[in-house]
Amino acid sequence: MAKDMTKGSIVKALIFFSIPLILSGLLQQLYSWADAFIVGNTEGEAALAAIGATQVVIGILIMALTGLTSGISILSARYFGMKKDSLQKDILSTFLIFYTAIFIVLSFVGYFLAEPLLSLLKTPSDIFKLATSYLKISLIGIPFLTVYNTYAAILRGIGDSKAPLYSVLFSTIINIILDIIFIIVFRWGVKGAAIATVISQIIIALYIVFYARRKYKELHFDIKRSRIDNAVLKMGLSLSIPLAIQSTLSAAGNLILQSLMNSFGTTTVAAITTAYRIDSVILLPIVNLGVAVATITSQNFGANKIARMKKSLLSATVLMAVVSIALTTIVIVFGESLIKLFGVTTVSAQIGARFFNILGYYYIVFGFAIVFKGYIEGIGRVRFTSASSILSLIVRIVLSYILMDRFNNMVIAYAEAISWCYLLLMCGGMLVYLHIKPKEKSN
Repeated sequence: MAKDMTKGSIVKALIFFSIPLILSGLLQQLYSWADAFIVGNTEGEAALAAIGATQVVIGILIMALTGLTSGISILSARYFGMKKDSLQKDILSTFLIFYTAIFIVLSFVGYFLAEPLLSLLKTPSDIFKLATSYLKISLIGIPFLTVYNTYAAILRGIGDSKAPLYSVLFSTIINIILDIIFIIVFRWGVKGAAIATVISQIIIALYIVFYARRKYKELHFDIKRSRIDNAVLKMGLSLSIPLAIQSTLSAAGNLILQSLMNSFGTTTVAAITTAYRIDSVILLPIVNLGVAVATITSQNFGANKIARMKKSLLSATVLMAVVSIALTTIVIVFGESLIKLFGVTTVSAQIGARFFNILGYYYIVFGFAIVFKGYIEGIGRVRFTSASSILSLIVRIVLSYILMDRFNNMVIAYAEAISWCYLLLMCGGMLVYLHIKPKEKSN
């Protein structure tokens, strides 16, 4: 149900709002984990590398979608804090129509450009055909993810973080069952993994639509009566576009880094893409605590409770320190064992373990940067956080090429760690500025 975070315990609000998001994120990762685990152990390392080689391309669309829907989540939370619940229906109607139309077109274009994109990425020839097949099928599910993410963003804005958990749980169970049937029983290989994922994405979209209709009268979508509200669209896009640009450029930057990583060969591709699968799960508590900070800040900003906003920032920073240290311990101690679960060779597992032994010590830096970034976004300064994230990405890409000869296939880990330090400095500087000028309105 909806959660008013403008009152009550801040620490409890952060924890109980974050936990369902973390769990739903974990389950979402199981989509790709199940594909990779079953494919890797059934079809071999080449098939695993083929799936990994497509993730950056798919990531461009998903990160653009995430950025766009993050903006409307901030808007939804602000209206919730202002007690303007009737506007939630306008937000849903406007952006469900607008975003779904956009991503249908993008998925269609991506389907026909799959081979040129993978060629541009220098995808190894021994996995090119498998990667193309996986990518084309996976793109079919993107419009359904658009529906899910739009609903989930608005539900997060009104404080309901359990809805994504329920929908992802249901669809993940279906995905794993279908993976077993399509990959192990039918022996469809990477095609079976992609088909299972698309069916699960259709299910997740249907589930969250019915959930929202049943729980919230303001989230009833009727295609015959719904329309795009120009005022809401303009306001939402002012928050969404900077975040979408940041997310898209981040994914595009990952294309460049994927190309760099591919140059080290199939073993490194398998090792680092598998390490990133694990890393993306390990970092879920950090990322979703940042989402919680943005939501609680936006609700209190809408309610004009400035003192509570600042108190939530302090509480989140302390909580993040504890979480980050715990996550660092996990990847340093268990990183290599986790990588081996995906059926990679011993050499690949050792490469992945080295990656964790470098990057893991910087989790606390990333954690503080995410808390500060969430707070700044919650008050509406998304242009600043987007620009900071883009500059951080540029630092990461440039350093990857400059330091490549020195650090070889570990250069991506070192460059990312330094980019996190840069992002923390940028966001920390903005917080100092906001403290000096607390009365200035956000952009």
